[in-house]
Amino acid sequence: MAIEELYQVLKENHLDACLIVKKANVRYISGYHGEDAYLLILPSKHYLFTDARYIEQANQETRGFEIINWRTPGRTLGDSIKEIIEKEQLKVIGFEDTSVTVAMFNDLIKKITCELVPLDQKVDSLRVIKRPDGIANLRAACDIACRAFNRILEDIQVGMTEKEIAAKLAAYMVFEGADTQPYGNIVISGPNTSLLHGIPSNRAIQYGDFVLLDFGCQFNGYLSDMTRTVVVGQANEQQREVYELEKEMVRLSEEAMRAGIPVTDIYQQSINPIKGTPYFDYHYWNIGHAIGLELHELPHIRADSKAVLKENQVLTIEPGIYIPNWGGVRIEDQVVITADGIDNMIYLSHDLIEL
Repeated sequence: MAIEELYQVLKENHLDACLIVKKANVRYISGYHGEDAYLLILPSKHYLFTDARYIEQANQETRGFEIINWRTPGRTLGDSIKEIIEKEQLKVIGFEDTSVTVAMFNDLIKKITCELVPLDQKVDSLRVIKRPDGIANLRAACDIACRAFNRILEDIQVGMTEKEIAAKLAAYMVFEGADTQPYGNIVISGPNTSLLHGIPSNRAIQYGDFVLLDFGCQFNGYLSDMTRTVVVGQANEQQREVYELEKEMVRLSEEAMRAGIPVTDIYQQSINPIKGTPYFDYHYWNIGHAIGLELHELPHIRADSKAVLKENQVLTIEPGIYIPNWGGVRIEDQVVITADGIDNMIYLSHDLIEL
């Protein structure tokens, strides 16, 4: 149970309680899916602070939590937390310093007298190794994204705008079973494909364009993230050359991935195909990230990482080549780390698709 993992954080850090404010951690610990929620976790009692709009939902989605409506006229969250601190006689509370706002922190230190201990990302770290239910939800989200990709391929054509493709793709994922809370998907074309996180625009697709689709969806709150780059029409010689180099970068990266491997080894494998080519200066040194209830979780796969892969982590792998004013190619998979390799949740081919 997630909450039992948090008890260990309390014990190891000599805390009476822990204040959880990050939305993904609130959901992971309590099961509550909604907005405006904060947790105060004691070894013997659990509190969820929200407001009147969400009281019924919080009662439906949680078990073993006392639900407190903190948002009443003239009161702040600090007032409600102060009352619990005095009632439970708490002396030391851990808090998510990387997520608490300055305004919230100032309110807390003005209202309460107990010691506040920064927890850095110790609560986030509870989500690094995925539980079986999390892996199942992540796999379902990837399956939805793959089905939506196969559907959108039938629509992409000269004259469509990036925004039109992005809108249809988002709709297809909902039709295929995704949660109805999509996050921003990247659909860019032509020279725009050199923008690593480009925003879909009104640019119309032209014959011979690369179209880069970096997208995913939520399923029970868990996220998928995949990228494929296609050509509308026939690819030219340089497009084929860059695409084949990218394909090899991904292949070598994935071959290197297994439990116990330092993340930097994966990065080093990814750049082998472009060493000594004109394209080496056009790669990016961050080539993947863990994923779960948040899109970007720990660890990141990058040149300066000190992380080591562990079994049942779920990560994306997405090296790319990005040439300003020409275009770019990215292929991205989402994988589960195993003892001897990976289990790829994205079952779509890496071969170049010409539409």
